This record gives sequence, C-alpha cells and structure tokens, in this order.
Amino acid sequence: MDTEQFKALLLQQQKSLMDVLESGKSAAGTVKLDQTSVGRLSRMDAMQSQAMLQEASRRRQQSLRDISKALARIDSGDYGLCEECGEQIAEKRLQINPTARYCIECSSKLETA
Repeated sequence: MDTEQFKALLLQQQKSLMDVLESGKSAAGTVKLDQTSVGRLSRMDAMQSQAMLQEASRRRQQSLRDISKALARIDSGDYGLCEECGEQIAEKRLQINPTARYCIECSSKLETA
C-alpha cells in the first residue's frame, strides 16, 4: 500500500477543512438582531442557521482530529491496520475513507454493539 498517496490525500483534506473553518468563524457567532426592526421568525431563522453552522463546524473539527490521528498512524507505520483485530484494512475502504480505523468486519461489529 502506498501510504504517501494517502498522506497527500489527508493533508489536502486537512487544508481544505481548515480553510472552510477559518472562513466560517464569523458566521457561527452569536446571533444579535434588533427585535424592533426584525421579526421574531427572522430571529428564529437566524438562530437555526447559527445552530446548523455550529454543528457543521463541530463535525469539521472532528474530521480534523481524525485526519491528525491518521497522519500519526502513517508516521508510526500503523496506518491501514485495524485497531480492533490488527488485520489490514482494504485499500478501497481507505480510498473512500482515508481516516478509517477499523476493517469492515470490525466496524460492523462495533456499530451493532
């Protein structure tokens, strides 16, 4: 398996996520609307949008943590090995999700447990 290919992919994803997080910081801030000039529904819409932006940001941050862990596994030589059973993770699975920590069998078992 060519870990350099996966490392390049992970670094590209990391940069992309960091750029998106940086550009979205101001949009996820506290909603402040003047109630006298903006209706109650507009404020509720703004608060809902804020909540959705905050959740998207949380997910991006989790993805960044997953990418960092995958890069650490590449550096340590453990990349591509299932953390549960120690078997090789299918390369096609890693191509779809380069941060995968478990083989398909262990992942299925852990999801149903």
